[in-house]
Amino acid sequence: MSVVQRKAMLKAEGFFPHKKNAKGTTIIYSRKHPSAKFVRVVVDSGIDSKTNKVVGKVGVKLCFVNRQKSWREITTEIFTTNTGLVKTIKAQEAAEKFVKNCKHCKAKKFTAKTGNVVCSNACWTAWAGKKKSATTQKKSSQKIAAQKTKPAKQRNLQRKKTAQKMTQRAAQKSSQKKSQKSSKKIVAEILPGDLVSVERVELDIFKEDYTGRILGIVMSVDQFGKVNVNWTANTSNLQSWDMPFTNHYNTAHRQVLRFKVLSRSVEWEEAA
Repeated sequence: MSVVQRKAMLKAEGFFPHKKNAKGTTIIYSRKHPSAKFVRVVVDSGIDSKTNKVVGKVGVKLCFVNRQKSWREITTEIFTTNTGLVKTIKAQEAAEKFVKNCKHCKAKKFTAKTGNVVCSNACWTAWAGKKKSATTQKKSSQKIAAQKTKPAKQRNLQRKKTAQKMTQRAAQKSSQKKSQKSSKKIVAEILPGDLVSVERVELDIFKEDYTGRILGIVMSVDQFGKVNVNWTANTSNLQSWDMPFTNHYNTAHRQVLRFKVLSRSVEWEEAA
């Protein structure tokens, strides 16, 4: 696709070019999110502003404009081909509802350079210092008082609890060995283009649903069942290396993170 066609496609979707790009030489486009206040859909066109030639793929992400007019990236940028541009824009817009809001000022949260997920308005700076100081002092004094008055019976009770935990761990290991003897392969039909989240199962029993915190788009699935996903939103405590990457798993594993398909009805079933 030529530069003229790419620019025409962005214009047709309601995007306008920025005067400059602070991070590079490509032309940046953006427009308001169709429903979310202070959120903008940002597109790196991949067109060099000096040569007016295509130098890369198109990148799409969402940004929140905070009180200081700074733009905070609230979703992971997805790079796509020209034919997948419109679909990727729609997927990023849908990912907005999975981004958490600050409980104090209702602004969108983003991942800071430290790796922490924080408020885009940095509203905690107005009150967190005093609150943290008072809380720390209170907890410290309570801990010292508790240590001085801790009776012998309480120490004995703590020892009993520790012994019970050790017994429970031994029972869990025994249960795990039994499950390994009757392990089964569980599979699901995961297809390119699927909108997916994540769910956790333990010993093949459902435990936790990450819908609302994690969202991704399936890019490809190879002949061995390996699934390539572009994760557009993740406000959970899971890291990228924790995410599922195959369309199958074995019940011998005590805990499994597997895909949950949101765009259509898909069931995990025992392999034939």
